[in-house]
Parts: sequence; C-alpha cells; structure tokens
Amino acid sequence: MLICGGLGGVMEAACRGAQEKAGTTVGIISGISDGNPYLGIVIRTGLGHGRNVLVAQSGDALIAVGGSYGTLSEIAIALKTGCPVFGLATWEIEGVVRCGTPEEAVKRALDAAKTRTGRGRV
Repeated sequence: MLICGGLGGVMEAACRGAQEKAGTTVGIISGISDGNPYLGIVIRTGLGHGRNVLVAQSGDALIAVGGSYGTLSEIAIALKTGCPVFGLATWEIEGVVRCGTPEEAVKRALDAAKTRTGRGRV
C-alpha cells in the first residue's frame, strides 16, 4: 500500500508504479482536488499543511524523494515518532537512510515496515 499527498510529480509516478504492481494507492489531499489519476482512494482533508502529519503517520516506513519544506516536515514527524525514513536526493538529516535508487528505497522501506509491524504500508 502506498500513502502519499496525492498530487503530481514524484507522488504521481509512485502511484503509477504501485498500481502497475497491483498495489493500493491512497492520496491524502489538502483541498478539494481529485489528486492524480493513479489514486485508488482519495481522502480530502481540507487541512492544508496539516495533512503532512496524516501522511507521515499513516505509513509503517517513509520514503522521501527530493522535496522542500513539506517533505522536511514529513521527515521530521516520521523521525520524531520512530518511523524509519529512507531518502532519495532529499534532506540530509540524521536518521534518514540515504538510498541510491528508487528500487533500493522501496526494498529497504518495505523490509523495515514488515520488520516493524508485520505489514507493509509505505
């Protein structure tokens, strides 16, 4: 299962990849948008930046890709609550495990999620 902010760019590409592998995709949207076309489930929160807390706390591991302050806040929330974070070209922060490829990030995140909880929500 992939949980994300549900918009375009990296989030859309991740959702497309998850759907191609028969994964469930969930977008936690800040406004009234339908999000990207690869979302199986859309949750409209109306919370603006507050949705970052929901995104970061809904997974069993977090993959951060690039990003600006929204990504930074999700990383901080995940690390503060003990959720493992795997990064691709993102913020260099103690606790974020750097990965060289998307495949490595997904494998490590899924392994960490399964070890942590017995399930795999990333």
